Amino acid sequence: RIEKIQSKAVVRVLLFILQKEFRQIFRDRIILAMMTAVPIVQLIILPLAANFDVKNINVTCVDYDHSSYSAKFLQKLSSSGYFRIVSAPVSHRDALEWVERGRADLIVEIPSGFERNLVRDGAETVSVSVDAINGTKSALGAGYLVLVIGDFNRNLDVNVMSQTLSGATPARFIEVTSVNWFNPLAEYKYYMVPGILVLLLTLIGGFMTALNIVREKEVGTIEQINVTPMRKWQFILGKLIPFWIVGMIVFTVGLTVMYVVYGIFPQGSLAVLYLFAAVYLIALLGFGLLISTFSNTQLQAMFVAFFFMMIFMLMSGFFTSIDSMPDWARHMSKLTPVTHFIHVVRLIVLKGSGLGDVYREFLYLIAFAVVLNGLAIINYRKTA
Repeated sequence: RIEKIQSKAVVRVLLFILQKEFRQIFRDRIILAMMTAVPIVQLIILPLAANFDVKNINVTCVDYDHSSYSAKFLQKLSSSGYFRIVSAPVSHRDALEWVERGRADLIVEIPSGFERNLVRDGAETVSVSVDAINGTKSALGAGYLVLVIGDFNRNLDVNVMSQTLSGATPARFIEVTSVNWFNPLAEYKYYMVPGILVLLLTLIGGFMTALNIVREKEVGTIEQINVTPMRKWQFILGKLIPFWIVGMIVFTVGLTVMYVVYGIFPQGSLAVLYLFAAVYLIALLGFGLLISTFSNTQLQAMFVAFFFMMIFMLMSGFFTSIDSMPDWARHMSKLTPVTHFIHVVRLIVLKGSGLGDVYREFLYLIAFAVVLNGLAIINYRKTA
């Protein structure tokens, strides 16, 4: 009978905390908007801006030949879909001014005798100068230009004619055909949108819980809670559950936006996806509560949370592949729950992976959830 009374008291205390937390969440309209409306707007806008496909590369062309072949080459360049010819100066110095002003990214110089040398010798050199201030754009732009030049060269009749007249056997090219699995058209939105959804969930859950207990300290209500017979795990659990529910709602709304706006529907099981989201939110909210137990003011909690969020964003594989990182960075990235969840979401959404394919990631997230929430409970000190 005593144990039954104690269990009822534990449930009543937990329900009291939950009631208090939900009232506090719905009372503050700014926080409610940050947790619901802001992620929706960001999920709609950010994938449109965070697009690493390089198009409309500005090119200035210096044509010293002015022949029919140089005109065909420039037409091939402008019709490729990647380049936009913005000027045709008469010298390299004039073209360089366009680059220095930021109005051009590449300089293409066609030498005099371009058509004559192609017809007579079957070969000619084109000069390409690249503005390398933007490393990504310059590297991709130069790569695209090499592909366009190679395609133009293969379609030239003079190369085949010169080999035939000289009695040489026409060169045979080995053609390499590539196929993109799980994203046939290589559309960047299929890669970015799931990752952005995870990051928004991380930002909302991490920041909100990191400020939660600190807000109680600043207002003074934490002292009233500490003098109650409430246990530490009850307090942490009461702080975690409301934000976990809100996080699952945000995740559901994000999946809806992902389908309605971008036409992306998970190829794998929704149940597995929600299972990972539930465990990930527990781990993330425990991390935020751990920060909140260490901090004395909301400003301290915000700075600490922002520091870790930047690490999560840069080392989670969202912007750059983890395989391209140094060894120390790869090992460090595995110590963040965001890395594992982004990997899982992309596998389930794009590839259709099942629980058997990602069970290791699931074990990682469970370990993070247990350790982070355990540390939050241990570090929270009840002092009157």
